Parts: sequence; structure tokens; C-alpha cells
Amino acid sequence: MTEIEQVRRFNRLVTQRVGVLDDEYLGRARSVGASRLLWELPPDGADLRSLRARLGLDSGYLTRLLGRLQAEGLVRVDVDRDDKRVRRARLTAAGRRERETLDRSSDALAESLLAPLSAGQRRRLLAAMADVEQLLTAGLAELRLVDPGGPLATYCWEQYFATLNAAFDAGFDPGASRKVDVAEVSEPHGATLVAMLREEPVGCGSVKHHGDWAEVKRVWVAPSARGLGLARRIMSELETLAAERGATAVRLDTNKALSAAISLYRGLGYVEIPAYNDEPYAHHWFEKRLDGGKS
Repeated sequence: MTEIEQVRRFNRLVTQRVGVLDDEYLGRARSVGASRLLWELPPDGADLRSLRARLGLDSGYLTRLLGRLQAEGLVRVDVDRDDKRVRRARLTAAGRRERETLDRSSDALAESLLAPLSAGQRRRLLAAMADVEQLLTAGLAELRLVDPGGPLATYCWEQYFATLNAAFDAGFDPGASRKVDVAEVSEPHGATLVAMLREEPVGCGSVKHHGDWAEVKRVWVAPSARGLGLARRIMSELETLAAERGATAVRLDTNKALSAAISLYRGLGYVEIPAYNDEPYAHHWFEKRLDGGKS
């Protein structure tokens, strides 16, 4: 069985077992898509743009689903009080009652999947589900080249600084660190990546070109997105960008407190070298050859 065949077989089994094929999902008079939309609405509602991003729906399909739920009296769509350009969907009282009914039915469906299994089989299934969820979530993440002076990179850098401040014994002061100018990590002098997950920034990294070598700066992954392999993806993409500009080696510096980052770099083939800069927060300096040579 090929990889593609195995994925398709898995998809067919799951859709059958969880009732996605039924026109009346969980015994209610609506599809799984409409029911899922009820679950996605928090108590204070959600703007339609965030709903589209979170569920991966196109605008037309979301509008049709909302229209169906509005006709049932379960949802209302209003103009946002603070921004008249934004429309928000909220559950009505009937919608909240219906979601409680769906919750009970969904719990019963989950129990029916587990009930025939032994305790050991349940543990295996739940562990496998956790792995599948993590891996499928990892596949949703997207790396984008962005303007380092824009809001996405600015947000990520602020989170990066906060992470260092919490990790270092004496805290971290960006003003005391070697400065990274926006121009240095913008084309043609460099590049900046942001990792997006469900339209939210959850990671970043930058590269500075120095001719035959390049320097990686400000690699960060949000706690909510750790374990998805994003740091490795960001590093790999930065190395590719460096190689495309003619670099034969990539360098970086890091602090001794960042043990997970140090393990990552070593696992990616970086080897420790003498200090190549005067970064006051650095204790380790690494290099990776991109041309197969030795550092």
C-alpha cells in the first residue's frame, strides 16, 4: 500500500465512523459543517474573518452555513460595535441550547468509539489520535516572507524578546544586545520569515547575508505551536534562502540558558566555533557548512 493509498483509506474510515457522511449529523437536522460552526462560536461571538481562517472556509460557503443557522434561529449576525466594517456572528439562546444538545450527542459518539475496546486499546487509540492531531496541525502551518518592519514581524520579535527576558537569569534588554536593523533582514540584504497557523503568527526567524556566509537571527516559536517541528522548518528555510544568495555557511549565536535551542542547532548539524561577534548575551557561537565542507 502506498502512502497516498493509506491516507485515503484512513480518511474513509474516519468519515464513516464519526458520521460525517450522514445528512443529519448526530441526529440533528443539519450537516456536520453547520454543527461545527455552532461549536466554533464563543460566548461573545466571533468576527466572520476569523471564523473563515479558523475553519478554512471560503466566504461563500460560510455565508450559506450562517444563513442556514440564522433561519433556524440559532445564530445572529450583527455589525461589530467597535468597527462597523466587521460583522460578528453570535449564538442566540436557542443556539446555546442546541450546542449543549450537540455536546451530549458528541460525547455519546466518542464513548461508542471507545466502548468496544479494552483499556489497553483505548490508550493506544488515544495516543495515536494525539499524534495524528499534532502532525495534521503541523501541516497547517505556513511560512511567509514578510516585511520585518510590519505588524507580523514586530509582534513576533516582541514575543521573542519576552521569551529571552523570562529565560535569562538577569533578564534581557534589547537595547543592550547587538542591534538588528530592519534593513539588514530585508531584501536584498536579508530576509524575514513568519510562521502562520490559522492566520495567527506563531513563529519567526531572520537571515542576514554576508557574502559567502549568512547569519540567522531571532528564531522564535510560540509555546502553543511547540512540538510541531516549526523551528526546524524555519531554520531549513533560512538556510535555503542563504544558499540561494551564495552563502556556503550559516552562523548564529545563542545563550547558555536556551538549552532546547542549542540541542536543536546541534541536531541540525551546527558545530561550535570561536566567537565571531561581540554579542553580550551570547555564550555559544555555531556554524553549519552548506557546501559539505568542515567548519
